[in-house]
Amino acid sequence: MKLGIINSAFQQVGIDTVTGLKHISRIGFDTVDIFTEAVGIAKREVSLVAKAAEKLGLPIVSLPVVAVGLIDFNGPVREFHLERCRRFIDLAKAWGAKNILLVLGEYIWQREVIPAAAQWQWGLETCRRLGDYAEKKKIDIALEMEPFRLSLLNNINEMVRFVDECNHPRVRANIDISHLVLSDSSPAEVKKLRGRAIHVHLSDCDGKVHGDLPPGRGVVKFAPYLQAIKELAIDGVVSIELEYAPDPSKIVEWVEEAYRETAKLMELVGLRGESGSV
Repeated sequence: MKLGIINSAFQQVGIDTVTGLKHISRIGFDTVDIFTEAVGIAKREVSLVAKAAEKLGLPIVSLPVVAVGLIDFNGPVREFHLERCRRFIDLAKAWGAKNILLVLGEYIWQREVIPAAAQWQWGLETCRRLGDYAEKKKIDIALEMEPFRLSLLNNINEMVRFVDECNHPRVRANIDISHLVLSDSSPAEVKKLRGRAIHVHLSDCDGKVHGDLPPGRGVVKFAPYLQAIKELAIDGVVSIELEYAPDPSKIVEWVEEAYRETAKLMELVGLRGESGSV
């Protein structure tokens, strides 16, 4: 697998996308995931990012998108978010990316008032429709597992159930290692995602709350999870996800640390470079 990073690590501290890409390339990453907004993005920005990534030899692999409205009980809201996600698929195609990373969100009102089964079904319906559009563009959809109590996809079993019930070749799973830890999912359970997972996120945490820290800053024991992921033989990318750097003025050092520690971990299990190229 390749080693990438989500550019939001730089974006969140006010560093523009192209400058962030230059840092990412210099540090040594193989690929990048671009966090942006596809609706209303200027054509000039699309072109600048594409040219910068090509010049730096930094393939754009994934575009994260949070679209909680896909499971909203209001039909017009779901339609709006369907169209918004289509724009992300279009942008992914323009940038030569392989997938959009889709966050579906949470059950509302503590799973009361609106039946949980109804929101689940709306999620299946909207994802199938997005999958049909993604097929036309040859883009995959990687679903994010969120470790929160009311998240629609909050553990491996729910992810497997959703992907299987959706039953669309373009709708697959993302693996987020810190999210697995926070949802009490063991490395042994990762094998359930064989043939279903296409992308990986990596960050550390304190074992209690969402952290998105560089490896070594928390309690996650990465090696068993990375070994389990290696055994899935995914032809994809491990993308570091960093948020909320404690000292924004040292964000470059923060990312460099994350790169060094993740590269060591991937080398330890012989994962980097496995399963083909991006």
